[in-house]
Amino acid sequence: MAAVEVQELVKHYRRLPHVGRSLKSAVIGRLTGQRMRVRPPGAIQGVSFSVGKGEAVAVIGPNGSGKTTLLGLISGVLVPTSGEVRAEGRVCVLLEAAVAFHPDLSGRENVLLQGMILGMTRREALTRMDDVIGFAQAEAYIDHPVRTLSLGQRARLGFSVAAHMSPDVFLIDEVLAVVDEEFHQSCYDRLRELRREGCAIIFVSHVMDQVREICGRAILLDEGRIVVDGPADGVIRRYEELAAQHRLHH
Repeated sequence: MAAVEVQELVKHYRRLPHVGRSLKSAVIGRLTGQRMRVRPPGAIQGVSFSVGKGEAVAVIGPNGSGKTTLLGLISGVLVPTSGEVRAEGRVCVLLEAAVAFHPDLSGRENVLLQGMILGMTRREALTRMDDVIGFAQAEAYIDHPVRTLSLGQRARLGFSVAAHMSPDVFLIDEVLAVVDEEFHQSCYDRLRELRREGCAIIFVSHVMDQVREICGRAILLDEGRIVVDGPADGVIRRYEELAAQHRLHH
């Protein structure tokens, strides 16, 4: 059975009123109840795929192609316009822009909080504390408020928390871009361990060396649609061709 199943997934966004819109068109729209649907950056258009237990799949594509939106839909943070998405078991999400820590709590308090949000008891979260701190090499700052930590320190701690909370599905969006090379290898090793334990990994990145290191399969998105889904090396070549085309048109 697949760990993640996505069927004809669609996410549209309603167009906001334009400042230059005519009074006539505004009134007609209001009276008729018409709401225009468009494909702004991030919209998803009929995407279908599955990810097996223990499989690592990269989602790549140009900016605005829908990668982060797709992770939001899989995690349940976003609600689809139509279609279905199913993720089995405990889903851990790690985003570069917003590692889900409370800024005024210490790193240690946040580890406990994240564990309990994921359904663990306080005792279960505490049993993982030493592993989380040691992996992140966070001994020097674990009791400091998270707002005082650098982006790299938060990313290290965020990855370590998620990777030690027994995830069944691990969604990663660009977070490895802000940690140092030494920590990259520790992350790769931990992700391989998680795969052996049956964890499904969906990894978003613009760094193709990371994609090759972590994933044997990749999905290329463009304008919210799947362009190609297959072995990572071939999909990366197609992505590089697409990126070159985008540069020519801009």
